[in-house]
Amino acid sequence: QVQLVESGGGLVQAGGSLRLSCAASGRTFSNYAMGWFRQAPGKEREFVAAINRSGSSTYYVDSVKGRFTISRDNSKNAVSLQMNCLNPEDTAIYYCAAGAWSTKTYDYLYWGQGTQVTVSS
Repeated sequence: QVQLVESGGGLVQAGGSLRLSCAASGRTFSNYAMGWFRQAPGKEREFVAAINRSGSSTYYVDSVKGRFTISRDNSKNAVSLQMNCLNPEDTAIYYCAAGAWSTKTYDYLYWGQGTQVTVSS
């Protein structure tokens, strides 16, 4: 079992930045790829970014490439998502997840409770 707790969400103006953090506890953190997903009101949960177990590979949805950066620190059991140049379309609840190296929600076994990100225009 892996417990995940996100933090760092909030309200920001368009063009601003936020850094989301996810703290993990439980089973060995480095055994899992980590992903960030988001869900806007009335929409399905969508993939945002993923990082492999060692942190050597990352992958992003096209809409956030060049603006978001995912990173992890296995010594601290933590993963982060640095979000720059935010726009109102980025408004959503953001979730971190642990599982397989994938962009699909069903490949992730463990999920956090989510943190709200709101970008005002």
